[in-house]
Amino acid sequence: MILSGVLHCGYSIFLQRAYRAGDFTLVYPLARGTGPLLSSLSAMIFLGERPGLLAAGGGLVIILSIFLLTGGHNLLRGKHDSGPAIFYGIGCGIFIAMYTVADKQAVTWALVPPLLLDWGGNLARTTIFAPFAIKRWPEVRHVWQTYKLECIVVAVLGPLAYILILTAMSFTPLTYIAPLREVSILIVAFIGARVLKEADGKRRMWAATAMVLGVIALAFG
Repeated sequence: MILSGVLHCGYSIFLQRAYRAGDFTLVYPLARGTGPLLSSLSAMIFLGERPGLLAAGGGLVIILSIFLLTGGHNLLRGKHDSGPAIFYGIGCGIFIAMYTVADKQAVTWALVPPLLLDWGGNLARTTIFAPFAIKRWPEVRHVWQTYKLECIVVAVLGPLAYILILTAMSFTPLTYIAPLREVSILIVAFIGARVLKEADGKRRMWAATAMVLGVIALAFG
């Protein structure tokens, strides 16, 4: 539970810094696309899971999608201004892979109930972040007073969603669960392109679509 909390803290910090540095449609798919790829590789290396050729093809599609999503063609031409967002986005993916593998072992090998694991992880995160929150208490109070409803929604839906993932991981191979939860990439790409009107919306929509197909292939391969 402590390890889960620590890894989730790293993920949260990298995610917030990534959102400060780049667009929603760049950061979220990048983080969520690299996460299942690294999780599946970790499952093969450390947990002995053996996906087939379809999964390998899915992993390749994800890599190519990341290249397209992050504007890799501009990087090859020496024109790229999203370096920090890409760095923090990939960092998020690394933390996602680490906490996914660790939590998978917790609910299967250690037999920690999903609800208890999430509760313990939340307690660990609260303990780690409490000194920083106390130090910036006026800012915390301002955020609570201004965005109370949003805070409550996140506080309810975030843990509920992850408890469902932990429950699924307790009886399903990680190479299925880690990719399938990333279908949200498509939803985010649509919101960013249509609602937030972010730049390069069409290219990122195509990249996100290909990435979802890649994670589905990764899951069923």
